Amino acid sequence: IISNLSPNIFSIQIRIKRISDIFLSLIIIIISSPLLLLAILFIFLEDRGPIFYSQIRNGLGEKNIKILKLRTMIISAEKLGPQWSRKNDPRITKIGKLLRRIRLDELPQLISVIKGDMSLIGPRPERPVIDHELEKKILHYKTRYLIKPGLSGWAQVNYPYGASIEDTKSKLSYDLYYIRNFSTILDIVIFFKTMQIVFTGKGPIPIKIN
Repeated sequence: IISNLSPNIFSIQIRIKRISDIFLSLIIIIISSPLLLLAILFIFLEDRGPIFYSQIRNGLGEKNIKILKLRTMIISAEKLGPQWSRKNDPRITKIGKLLRRIRLDELPQLISVIKGDMSLIGPRPERPVIDHELEKKILHYKTRYLIKPGLSGWAQVNYPYGASIEDTKSKLSYDLYYIRNFSTILDIVIFFKTMQIVFTGKGPIPIKIN
């Protein structure tokens, strides 16, 4: 993977990816702004708490980056420390369930895409404290940070939401497949699969990869 990726790091496809990231991010922000304003209103009305929350995640080369998301959990969601979200998580608010289903809570991360900390497409970034534990248990886990993390990725459109070591191993196989086969065409496929999930509100169905 490293030998195949390194010669292409400044290739025309990387440049196209960066230009596309900025252009599409601005378009998505403009188109989705009415929905974002409604989401902000409903988040505030539900519990009068903060609208956004920020987290430190690992970016390219495991460099720390700060991402911004719409808050979908109760205010005291992590009073016991960082933990994975799980299916039917009681910490998720009513409006949060809807926002997560259509992925609207992720849109503020477009700011990170425009800044260059993230890409629209790539492996999803994780929190350093969780990554530290996963690196001990999963072989080649750090390889996923050979490229910029993304707002959506091959794992996100092909694998259901999971919160376990085994789920992470499975998702890593998709991330490595993406890195190994990175191309503008593959990014386009992932982008449209992501749009399909957003508009239908349905999660991905696993597909077999070789």
